[in-house]
Amino acid sequence: MSRHRRRVKHFSRDTNARKALLRGLMISLVEHGRIKTTVQKAKELRRHIEKAITIGKADDLAARRLLLSRIPNKDTVEAIVGDISKRFKARPGGYTRVIKIGRRPGDTAEMAFIEFVDYDWEKAHAAVSGEEKPLKKTAKATKVEKEEKAVVKKAKKPAVKKVAKLVAAKKKSAKKSEKKARQTARKV
Repeated sequence: MSRHRRRVKHFSRDTNARKALLRGLMISLVEHGRIKTTVQKAKELRRHIEKAITIGKADDLAARRLLLSRIPNKDTVEAIVGDISKRFKARPGGYTRVIKIGRRPGDTAEMAFIEFVDYDWEKAHAAVSGEEKPLKKTAKATKVEKEEKAVVKKAKKPAVKKVAKLVAAKKKSAKKSEKKARQTARKV
């Protein structure tokens, strides 16, 4: 059986599992704006998400129902119709990009980011980390701000050291148990 003229990547899954996989990827992409997955899954996902955005541009009941039949998640459909389709109203296609990022260490699968073309990494990173950039940079921080930063630094140091010690102890005990298991396996 050849792979020529095939339209669907099967991903070694049956039909229902493949649909569930793509639905989950679509929901995650709409929710986060950018996700990390394998290159093959990203390329297949791109086909489906771009069709969904094009359908969402109609912004009518029929479009919503069609999207709900394909992606049974009301929040995702609302985001596609209400937000994403409006952002790309003037764009005739090509709403996503795939950025290859190298191979995964475990199984050397090629990995990639898939994101919307208007995705702003700095804005999303600031929202996740809770840091918002000030609109204007002040020449000098006030004395109170400096004192607050010093207090936070002092409070964090002992906790970080404690956690590092716990992690090191856990690794050490894991190594000991692995060594013991290997030794018993050799004896048997």
